[in-house]
Amino acid sequence: MSQPAKTRRQKLEEFVAAKPGDAFSRYGLAMECVNSGDAAAAEEHFRKLLASHPDYVAGYFHFGQLLAKLARTGEAREILSSGIAVAKKKGDDHARSEMETALNELA
Repeated sequence: MSQPAKTRRQKLEEFVAAKPGDAFSRYGLAMECVNSGDAAAAEEHFRKLLASHPDYVAGYFHFGQLLAKLARTGEAREILSSGIAVAKKKGDDHARSEMETALNELA
């Protein structure tokens, strides 16, 4: 009998297990966890991503959005503010603008 096809998340988990320092795979896994409704796993992967790759701008934006959706507004503000600073440092005006908008929309 053939094995069932692996889910996207399973494939990403294998990539991350094989190369835990790969930022793109970790980000992809965090996003897949968000999309599948596993907020706890998404948070874990976003935290690991930003701890090992503090310049990964997209991680701040999507982690901040997740925290806002979970009504963790104070934490969302902190993450987005950090992301804005990183985006400014990297000259990523588009990401900075998106995060500033998200920050301003927090209640």
